[in-house]
Amino acid sequence: MAAPKPLIEVQDLKVHFFTRDGVVRAVDGVDYGVNPGETLGIVGESGSGKTVSSLAMLRLVPPPARTVGGRILFEGEDLLTRTPKQMAALRGRRIAMIFQNPATSLNPIYSIGAQLSEILVWHEKASRRQAEERVAELLNLVGITDPLTRLRQFPHELSGGMKQRVGIARALLCNPALVLADEPTTALDVTIQAQILELLADLQARFHMSMVLVTHDMGVVARMANRITVMYAGRVCETADAATIFSAPQHPYTRALLESMPRIDQSYSRGARQKLPTIAGRPPNLLNPPAGCRFHDRCPEAIADCRRILPVETAIAPGHTVSCIRRGSPGIAA
Repeated sequence: MAAPKPLIEVQDLKVHFFTRDGVVRAVDGVDYGVNPGETLGIVGESGSGKTVSSLAMLRLVPPPARTVGGRILFEGEDLLTRTPKQMAALRGRRIAMIFQNPATSLNPIYSIGAQLSEILVWHEKASRRQAEERVAELLNLVGITDPLTRLRQFPHELSGGMKQRVGIARALLCNPALVLADEPTTALDVTIQAQILELLADLQARFHMSMVLVTHDMGVVARMANRITVMYAGRVCETADAATIFSAPQHPYTRALLESMPRIDQSYSRGARQKLPTIAGRPPNLLNPPAGCRFHDRCPEAIADCRRILPVETAIAPGHTVSCIRRGSPGIAA
């Protein structure tokens, strides 16, 4: 059976921040794709380029950042060649985003009803009454009680969990083909996190949409993702289906992330007998990234070649790619 054609493909994407101190290579040659109906989890430490690569899909990278290379093919068309007007017509309608912090992504001076109705008026040419009815329907669908009352309320009158549900409803108003979920549970307590994840899974199945789930939480991707891309210092380390990532990770950074997760079947203490493993050191400064593999100075398996050869992502099995010369990846000499 032929592999499904990706809904969106990111090819050799490069996003750099042009600062007074120099050029920060926040995303430096990233490749990944999302198939119709699947969830791709993108994981990694803060500063790995997860959010920036997602914002680049919507052409929303903030100044002083610029997309300086690569292609983003959505339904076969390169988004980086579209005009601002064409992108405005696409955002919210075919590709939508659930932002990391709903408290800052909602406008504090407009009611919930006004903010969400505007999307339908713009994209669907709906009347104000039709738009409000659709918004109320979506608010009810995402578990917000008394939606007609909520339409008249302002963001500061809602709890964090309710704001996040409003953000999810906003993303789904136009039945998008792709939803970008940027750390959708970070600011929420554990109980609300579980409810939001269950809601997202149910809505994805209901609307048959694809999803890019950006997170640093391996537990979240274990629950939600079909495939996982692991990023470090602006580059992709490894991509595979979720079962393979958790059962047979190949890149040392992927293994280090998994080993640093607390396990329910183990106890941890301050003593030497049982301490939670950590990844030594810090991510590199992307103003002046190290030669060779970006992870080499924190990697327990690093050899001399790792310090001078930048590994290129290569397939080691169907659907499984790794960027590590110890795993047979070709490289570019510094």
